Amino acid sequence: MPSLSLRWCTLFMALSLSACDDAPRFTKAEPGEARSGGSATVRKTDQNSFSLPSANLAPTRRLDFSVGNSFFRSPWVIAPSTTTARDGLGPLFNTNACQNCHIKDGRGHPPAPGADNAVSMLVRLSIPDTPAFAKLIEQVGVVPEPVYGGQLQDMSIPGVAPEGKVRVEYTPVPVRFKDGTEVQLRKPALQITQLGYGPMHPDTRFSARVAPPMIGLGLLEAIPEEAILANAETQAREKNGINGRPNRVWDDAQHKTVIGRFGWKAGQPNLNQQNVHAFSGDMGLTTSLRLFDDCTDAQTACKQAPNGNGPDGEPEVSDNILRLVLFYSRNLAVPARRDVSAPEVLAGKTLFFQAGCQSCHTPKYTTATNAAEPELANQVIRPYSDLLLHDMGEGLADHRTEFQASGRDWRTPPLWGIGLTQSVSGHTQFLHDGRARNLLEAVLWHGGEASAAQQQVLSFNAGQRTALLAFLNSL
Repeated sequence: MPSLSLRWCTLFMALSLSACDDAPRFTKAEPGEARSGGSATVRKTDQNSFSLPSANLAPTRRLDFSVGNSFFRSPWVIAPSTTTARDGLGPLFNTNACQNCHIKDGRGHPPAPGADNAVSMLVRLSIPDTPAFAKLIEQVGVVPEPVYGGQLQDMSIPGVAPEGKVRVEYTPVPVRFKDGTEVQLRKPALQITQLGYGPMHPDTRFSARVAPPMIGLGLLEAIPEEAILANAETQAREKNGINGRPNRVWDDAQHKTVIGRFGWKAGQPNLNQQNVHAFSGDMGLTTSLRLFDDCTDAQTACKQAPNGNGPDGEPEVSDNILRLVLFYSRNLAVPARRDVSAPEVLAGKTLFFQAGCQSCHTPKYTTATNAAEPELANQVIRPYSDLLLHDMGEGLADHRTEFQASGRDWRTPPLWGIGLTQSVSGHTQFLHDGRARNLLEAVLWHGGEASAAQQQVLSFNAGQRTALLAFLNSL
């Protein structure tokens, strides 16, 4: 059998990888490269590979993980109920369990064309901001739609009207590679029907969001803030058109503005607040950080409906349940990469760098010593994200601001685990609204700051495209 280096060199020549550019050549895997989550990485790579605890989580700590998992998976019920630990669903909501959106802790998807079952996709709402709303923007990030609020809820308890139904239709967008190969992208158009509370504000902005994968969130939370800021400084210094910026968002517990790192526009500062807002917006559940139901003043039946709060005003989600769900979401492990030494994967990695994708999809970090959980501290991880906002062009724009994110800005999503999407979630629909039906379509939707990388990919021949996808699917 030919040596690895000989096979790689043969593939190198076959793919016409230029020898005159500045991109590095990868002829072998880096030490530890397969362990994307450091010591927390798990080896299982099947349909359950996103649902496992950190590999370095001690057996004594796995009980909390399992209990948190039960609250993540099991449905909440309408109040009043004898199931007092899980009652209080609604009055308005999108789903009755976290797992319904994050199916097997994986990626959500939009409704099929013509269908209005948007269980694992939600729609954010807002109206344009003005100086009069400066304080609201500082603390909420948007100006909610006056009648329907900041998120459309398509389900409700009896006696309360749901806010509406969501459909998505698509129009084809042809894109042609340099070698003549044509790909048909699809551009989504949202349709909001069956409005339960009258017409919306005429200037309402809509943003469809599919549920992102749950893996590695605690490791992302453990990336030092200085490393995120250093990414922005490096990009500004290189002056190559890549200008990532951190979002700066409101921390509900600290009552101050901090750096955001979670959500499609980095609109949440930490996992606990992300969970709190999901409980509130997605399921209508109160917590000690958010003691009110997601009802606007125009929704009187919603405000008057029974709730699951305790006799002394205790929230529907107790602090202990919130703690357990936080522990669970922090410790969902990243699965190991596959085929990191395969010549085609290494060639694809070279092409990834040649196109400049690593400028935003930063490969590697070392997590902080003072991470929230000891298992997450001092880990060399490879998420392939800078956690910064980037202008991704008009094609992906939702025209909806969120704190300091513009209507064309999106946070660079981590790529780890992306090659297991089909195995875990049963589909390959990518980007914030699931418009891309595969990874190649996702790459081709990149515009704005990523236009140069997109053009590089459009110049790739069939063999180079295959190698690039082999690399991405190894992640």
